[in-house]
Amino acid sequence: MPEQNEQTTVDAGAAAPERTAAAPSRRTVLGWGGAGLALGAAAAGGTVAAVSGGSDHVPAALTGAAVPFHGEHQAGIATPVQDRLHFAAFDVKTKDRAELVQLLKDWTRAAERMTAGLPVGEGAVGGLPQAPPDDTGEALGLKPSRLTLTLGFGPSLFAKDRFGLEDRRPEALVDLELFPGDNLDPARSGGDLCVQACADDPQVAVHAIRQLARIGFGKTVMRWSQLGFGKTSSTTPDEQTPRNMMGFKDGTRNIAGTDTAALAQHVWVDGKDVAGGSAWMAGGSYLVARRIRMNIEIWDRTPLQEQEDIFGRDKAEGAPVGKSKERDEPFLKAMKPEAHVRLAHPDSNNGATILRRGYSFTDGTDGLGRLDAGLFFLAYQRDVRKGFVPIQRQLAKSDVLNEYIQHVGSAIFAVPPGVRDKDDWWGRALFA
Repeated sequence: MPEQNEQTTVDAGAAAPERTAAAPSRRTVLGWGGAGLALGAAAAGGTVAAVSGGSDHVPAALTGAAVPFHGEHQAGIATPVQDRLHFAAFDVKTKDRAELVQLLKDWTRAAERMTAGLPVGEGAVGGLPQAPPDDTGEALGLKPSRLTLTLGFGPSLFAKDRFGLEDRRPEALVDLELFPGDNLDPARSGGDLCVQACADDPQVAVHAIRQLARIGFGKTVMRWSQLGFGKTSSTTPDEQTPRNMMGFKDGTRNIAGTDTAALAQHVWVDGKDVAGGSAWMAGGSYLVARRIRMNIEIWDRTPLQEQEDIFGRDKAEGAPVGKSKERDEPFLKAMKPEAHVRLAHPDSNNGATILRRGYSFTDGTDGLGRLDAGLFFLAYQRDVRKGFVPIQRQLAKSDVLNEYIQHVGSAIFAVPPGVRDKDDWWGRALFA
């Protein structure tokens, strides 16, 4: 699991129901359609002032606040990482370009409302009894929970004779190679579109994906999806570093969401990176999603010292070999040559650096009594060819951690810039 870069590749309509005075309605707090989001500052710093008006600050996750949907970049990338994930990849079934454009517009309007804590369209109740409601209703009464929705376009959307986008595919949107050790399931890989829903309430995240799938019925079909919990990377280094399913701290050296210089250098696509047909990607980013199965039962029987040697960090503090504190600068040569941290570090990869937003998963058992669990790895970068690819090549070749993990799903997406205002929509520049 690389750090940073030890990237972990193992690294609006009807009103909401009324609330009591102690718990104001979402519309009261947020304003109509999410305008003037009173608590939206959580997106920038990870904390907001306590509602009591005192000087104390509380973690954003405890406020149930909304994250602003509009902006230069899509939310859900540099945004402080939420606790839960529902990620979905879709195949586009319509062959009509105009229908695809309308779908993206409809999805954008729905996303605006849901991220503000509002129901889709006219809502789940109060409509015509003879017609299905515009919203399925399972998020009624729930806070926005810092919901973010992030959309991306897969390479297959740019295929010849589909939507006339062949000449608009960016060079950096490569078809990922098959790395040594990969055992990829086509049913868990690829996709024309993706939507990453992150929230502090799992029901809010699942509700969001469900609504987009419902709106897209007949035009898209869900290809695969993944639920995640227990963020395995953080973009807020002042918070406690999360741990992965192997029990080790993950994301110690991840890019901070407030480090604008590092984001500009490693995450956001610069206008100088693109030209001609791919200029629509300026301000966007590239996402690699990998489903990484962990051999939990074998790992659990591995001696502690061996586990620490494999990662190159101690399990309790997360300190690199020979150091005492988690954030001490690693001395790579003190680690074993095949240690994960050593191989994933930027100094071992010509400075390659990525921003990770991974999550743990457990999907029951595999039928043989083994837990189907691991890491759903999400990495954003300015150019995949200079970020994930060289790091993964290095790890796939030599990382001793490969004895305990296997990559079983893979996808890559071009994530366009943010939706600027209520007249903009996801991917508008691509179809201009």
